[in-house]
Amino acid sequence: MEFRWLRVERIDPGVVIVWMNKPPVNALGRELVGELSRVAEILRTDAEARCVVLGTAGKHFCAGADLKERRSMTPEEAEAFVPKLAGCCQAFAALPMPTIAAVRGAAAGGGCELALSCDLRVLAADASIGLRETALAIIPGAGGTQRLPRMIGTARAKRWIFTATMHDAAEAREDGVADEVVAADRLDERTLALASTIAANGPVALRLAKHAIEQGADRPLEEGLEVEWACYRETLATEDRVEALEAFAEKRPPVFKGR
Repeated sequence: MEFRWLRVERIDPGVVIVWMNKPPVNALGRELVGELSRVAEILRTDAEARCVVLGTAGKHFCAGADLKERRSMTPEEAEAFVPKLAGCCQAFAALPMPTIAAVRGAAAGGGCELALSCDLRVLAADASIGLRETALAIIPGAGGTQRLPRMIGTARAKRWIFTATMHDAAEAREDGVADEVVAADRLDERTLALASTIAANGPVALRLAKHAIEQGADRPLEEGLEVEWACYRETLATEDRVEALEAFAEKRPPVFKGR
């Protein structure tokens, strides 16, 4: 994978890191959004990828929209661009394997929405995150008004969006946006350790578990349980399930093949 503003690194077993590297703040302009969308499309069919980490090679995760570029857009051009940004976030949200955002520095506006599109978020202790759009006389347009309430509840999401406040890592953890907060100098180490822990599990099971959670979340419990059972049944005929039982009997770590 060759990109101008991204660096993709694969770490065994099955961990893929997507480093954003568009100094100084990974602003979401046409080029970076296009590359993020393209890498998500490639990863969507990557059978070897068991966990994807989205991080930054610089000081900031993502400061949101490229406002210099946005100022030069006509209303029609902005109307055409924002759905592409939303589609970029949705492409990461729709990845079949677990995803983790490693957030250092600022994750503002569209950068926050990009982090929200991942399954988990690990924040550096000195990071800040928030949806700044109403301060710019717009609203979150890449999933913020929909993903945040589902994540932390309607009341808290309204407070985040209405005040346009940037929240420190401790506040994000308290409100449920951050899954973990770690010292800044341990962010990459801890995120990779979490990704490796996830990737060590059965890859088919990971994808089916994610599918069951997401497809069942907004359904009545009875329907959700049907989704869960349908996904569970798919694991029964896998070689990995047999390998897990044999490894348990032989008192050794399982070697999963993803089939």
